[in-house]
Amino acid sequence: MGTLAPQITPTLTTTTRWETQARCRTEAAATDLFFSEDLGDIAAAKRICAVCPVMAECLEQAIRNQEPWGVWGGQLFLNGRMLAIKRRRGRPPKHPRPEDQLPQIPIPEHLQALVRIA
Repeated sequence: MGTLAPQITPTLTTTTRWETQARCRTEAAATDLFFSEDLGDIAAAKRICAVCPVMAECLEQAIRNQEPWGVWGGQLFLNGRMLAIKRRRGRPPKHPRPEDQLPQIPIPEHLQALVRIA
């Protein structure tokens, strides 16, 4: 009779990376929202980030990697720096439109020293 080959069983890792817990990956969120120029899309992305359990980890990695653009950890990046505000092109209106108001998400205290704001 032939010999049986030993069976190799894959081992499962019990540790998970923070990215697997991110709301932008676990929800049916369109990644286009996080890399859009549209203020409505940016606001929607920031609202997803606001309730994300790993928002601080995401923001920390974005700062460390100097992400060129997009919404990361609830903050908007452009040219590797965080934007304090974002407005439409052209002359600003006398009365701000509600749809132009982006959610203000606080930066975790331990990351404030690392922040470069444009």
